[in-house]
Amino acid sequence: MSKLNPVNGPALPPGAVRRLAEDVRGPVLLPGDPEYAEHVDGFDRAVEHRPALVVAVANADDVVASVRFARDHGLGVAVQATGHGACLPADERAIFLDSRAMDGVRVDPERRTARLEAGVLWQDVIPLAAEYGLAPLNGSAPFVGAVSYTLGGGIGVLSRRYGYAADHVRRIEVVTADGELRVADEEENPDLFWALRGGKGNFGVVTAIEVELMEVSRLYGGGLWFPAESVRDVLHLYRTWAARVPEEMSSSFFMLDWPDVDGVPDELRGRFALHLRLCYLGAPEEGERLIRPLREVAPTLLDTVADIPYTRVGSIHNDPPTPGSYYINNFQLTTLDEGTVEAVLALVGPGTKSAVSLEVRHLGGALSRPPRVPNAVAHGPAQFQVYSAGVLGIGEDELVYEGHDRVLATLAPWSTGTRMLNFMAGIAHTDPADVREAYTAEAYDRLLSLKKTWDPGNTFRFNHNIPPAA
Repeated sequence: MSKLNPVNGPALPPGAVRRLAEDVRGPVLLPGDPEYAEHVDGFDRAVEHRPALVVAVANADDVVASVRFARDHGLGVAVQATGHGACLPADERAIFLDSRAMDGVRVDPERRTARLEAGVLWQDVIPLAAEYGLAPLNGSAPFVGAVSYTLGGGIGVLSRRYGYAADHVRRIEVVTADGELRVADEEENPDLFWALRGGKGNFGVVTAIEVELMEVSRLYGGGLWFPAESVRDVLHLYRTWAARVPEEMSSSFFMLDWPDVDGVPDELRGRFALHLRLCYLGAPEEGERLIRPLREVAPTLLDTVADIPYTRVGSIHNDPPTPGSYYINNFQLTTLDEGTVEAVLALVGPGTKSAVSLEVRHLGGALSRPPRVPNAVAHGPAQFQVYSAGVLGIGEDELVYEGHDRVLATLAPWSTGTRMLNFMAGIAHTDPADVREAYTAEAYDRLLSLKKTWDPGNTFRFNHNIPPAA
């Protein structure tokens, strides 16, 4: 019998591939098939997947069949919903599971929970929960996959009040490396439950999760945009203001030479501006009082802060949904003091023409406290997070790499030495030594041990990998 033999990959008997195609509901695709490229493409095009075959899984049974196929034929397993968190590319030794078709959402208003399948986006969940005056702990970008985001920790505009999204997972359905569909929660497979919430895709293919929903229907939130000449004054006020606000207030800032293109507000087109993002979980009158000093420090180019329904939460950060090739870095800061602000201005402030954009996000509050049910996420004392990103493939690659190195070196005096897994997406930090920085030493040692128990062959390795302990 002839065999399908991807370059440098294991030989796959055509009969076995045909049987897999008969066993699953979703299509099975090989390199060269018309829809192959569509299914492996993701948000971050810097990560180029070239797996031996693709299964567009439609349900948990498809995942079970695919993982068993990988087990029987010596393949690793890669999983993708949107590709926002892509890391190591799936190669010819991988079966690639595209989970986009697994998009079921079920809200239970009495229990204040939602069951989310593997391919669900937050924008699928938010309006359904809002019908009952509830909200999920989604991120700033509603078009990101809910399950992967949650398993990686999950920080959004409600997190200073409620903690990480991973802290509020009730139940996980997961296919482990032996091809078995299991439940992980406080009572059943509790060690696996601990590891998945923070260990992300290292311990199996998660087919569904049950998460808690919060009684939130409205927010006082939006953005303040300030011109270049006011940026220094605004940021020095912001650093003292942030130290005093309650944990119901979340904030971050981002600055950029805004392009002169359609889609950018007229007030910002073609000029440098600081975008200060604000969200208050409480009465709008109190929110207005809290941010009044920021409104009064300097005239704004644009002010969109208002009482809004939670369904408009994505408008606060207004993250662009544009796929591209990105180089991303993140690390945490002990503080945001006068020296930190001046260092940030020297890196990406007005006139720098930096090839790297930089966001600083306020942490603290519930993010620093351990959850009721422990998990692998590092709940540390960091007060701020730096997220930097540059676009590759537009003729500035070297400037982007140099810019990231400069950010690391310049802000090193304030760095905690820790990272956040969800913000390590892309090709920049794929080594296990980098991944280790997302955990406490104790948690990482436990993750290594559990990896050896649940995935000793490192089947799930096309990710921010935690290799099995020796």
